[in-house]
Amino acid sequence: MASPTTSVPLVYSRCSSRGSYSPVFSCRISTAGSPSSSSSCINYFRKRQRFKDYTMSTELVNFASTERIVNGKNGPDHLLVLVHGILASPSDWTYFESALKKRLGKNFFIYVSSCNSYTKTFSGIDGAGRRLAEEVAQVVQKTKSLKKISFLSHSLGGLFARYAIAVLYSTDHLSHGEPGDSSKADCPTGCGMIAGLEPINFITLATPHLGVRGRKQLPFLLGVPFLEKLAPLLAPVLVGQTGSQLFLTDDESRRPPLLLRMTSDCEDGKFISALGAFKCRIIYANVFYDHMVGWQTSSVRRKNELPKSSWRSLDGYKHVVNVEYCPPVSSEGPHFPSEAAKAKEAAWTTPRTQSTVEYHDIMEEEMICSLQHLGWKKVDVSFHSAAWPFFAHNNIHVKNEWLHNAGTGVVAHVADSLKQQESSSSLAAGILP
Repeated sequence: MASPTTSVPLVYSRCSSRGSYSPVFSCRISTAGSPSSSSSCINYFRKRQRFKDYTMSTELVNFASTERIVNGKNGPDHLLVLVHGILASPSDWTYFESALKKRLGKNFFIYVSSCNSYTKTFSGIDGAGRRLAEEVAQVVQKTKSLKKISFLSHSLGGLFARYAIAVLYSTDHLSHGEPGDSSKADCPTGCGMIAGLEPINFITLATPHLGVRGRKQLPFLLGVPFLEKLAPLLAPVLVGQTGSQLFLTDDESRRPPLLLRMTSDCEDGKFISALGAFKCRIIYANVFYDHMVGWQTSSVRRKNELPKSSWRSLDGYKHVVNVEYCPPVSSEGPHFPSEAAKAKEAAWTTPRTQSTVEYHDIMEEEMICSLQHLGWKKVDVSFHSAAWPFFAHNNIHVKNEWLHNAGTGVVAHVADSLKQQESSSSLAAGILP
């Protein structure tokens, strides 16, 4: 009679907590002859325990190997931080993250921020920005191979990122590693560091850089005077301190609003210096059908600066219709004159349409003048020919792969822009003395 046999096939199962694969054994007992002795049962359970012990030890080895890859000299050296917008979560980046990993290769460590999910985005741009800065600092501290950093943000996340980089900005070239470790200390551009790393790309998608107001900057109000009058009053109730900051009605009347302060170096932080530290600044803006963020505020342009085009897509990048480089423009500012303080108070206490428009006109001009101190690449996107053009705000970063896939051309353009800048940085590093 055949003796009982035990087959032990080796299979692999995904470890959900770390995304790695570990060998797992499964036991299959053949009962030919139906042994009933207690010794057979004891042997079976002894083997099963050995299998468990082996699995646990293998997982520990794999985890240690992963740590060495991330933290060692051969790990990724370029941190790319993805920042979502209002009432959103890291899942908004699922498609974008996957596409970037396929296109960018192993030099990039792509990190999706999770510190400001959902209603945490209501706590104010400054509060969310500080949380983001702390989160990034922790990632940098734990990942020793990093030398460079870039940000890619959608909607309100772009303002969070602008605040965070001011918190993380430093003019000294100290490494974030061990004392005396100068491997990350040298910034070739000599213009400052972000979290101890060399800043490379700062990219925003449909971000309200100039705040929101009226039909042009908050399109879903449709230009209806009654709605425009109520919006600044309801915004703090609906979305907290963030709402006041977006409508430029935060703080007391005599103090400049936060978004204006964020276009300069002030006591709150070195905002313009932090932005200027990046080698490349790119703005993606929806031309039509974005009912959350208007074209002017997302592209940092005056109305008469908005380009006129045939809106034909660029080759290989569907719905990307225009790319232009805007060089730095020297100007004074920003200023918060006495008439701006009076207009701000009027916009808050008696929010008539006219007083609100006057206040925002003054603030918008001051912010544009200050942000134009830096050079920007501006990319215009138009979903007018898409199946669902009214989803433009979510199409631009493919929030859902099936519903918002019209934005895949934008994703490809962002990825190629990152690759191009990475190649340029590598070439420049190779020719430095």
